[in-house]
Amino acid sequence: MKTPHKKVAAGQATREAVNRHTGSANMRKKKTSQKKQRGRPSSQPRRNIVGCRISHGWKEGNEPITQWKGTVLDQVPINPSLYLVKYDGIDCVYGLELHRDERILKLKILPDKVPFSRVRDVRLANTIIGKAVEHIFEGEHGSKDEWRGMVLAQAPIMKAWFYITYEKDPVLYMYQLLDDYKEGDLRIMPESSESPPAEREPEGVIDGLIGKHVEYTKEDGSKRTGKVIHQVKAKPSVYFIKFDDDFHIYVYDLVKKS
Repeated sequence: MKTPHKKVAAGQATREAVNRHTGSANMRKKKTSQKKQRGRPSSQPRRNIVGCRISHGWKEGNEPITQWKGTVLDQVPINPSLYLVKYDGIDCVYGLELHRDERILKLKILPDKVPFSRVRDVRLANTIIGKAVEHIFEGEHGSKDEWRGMVLAQAPIMKAWFYITYEKDPVLYMYQLLDDYKEGDLRIMPESSESPPAEREPEGVIDGLIGKHVEYTKEDGSKRTGKVIHQVKAKPSVYFIKFDDDFHIYVYDLVKKS
């Protein structure tokens, strides 16, 4: 978990935080065998929970029940049962069907108010969005680890936070990047001579991919299936994918040029 005084490598930080909640060292990468999720009948429309603080238990297999708290960031339009959630102490964004997933126990809407936050430097925020960056974290024994990635967007609800993904770990993370930039821990990389700004894809390119089912073959030959759920406005060739067997949101460039 990233703290104000010490940074840890992003992937390691998330894994350690998840492990403390779950007790499973392999939860982040583990393929979970899930029963087909069943919708629970409801006699009245559910309230809009986007922007709400929530808490719930989590029960998976024979693992003990763990307790989670977080903020609901968004509801996915092409799959309204799927929500994007930022959990306390976890740096990545999870995609979960909060009302349907049978592993979620006793979902509660908390009375806590999401702290109001605004971007103090709008010009800097606009500058970093869509840019390739080097993000510096503090590794073991005080070493500096550089993680190359891309700033994707300003996060919804928690406006002082930004979506970012990394080459070494292409899942959706969120951090308060303006603070990191001002502290010298985030550096915008020079534009590649191979892809000048004039050659960037126009907004809305192949937006027909949203909602499409995808199949990915892993190194061991096994396959996983998922769905394209979002197109990144600042980089229209980049999309969010939610795989059926994972609660992480993966970020891929689906129209890379050869």
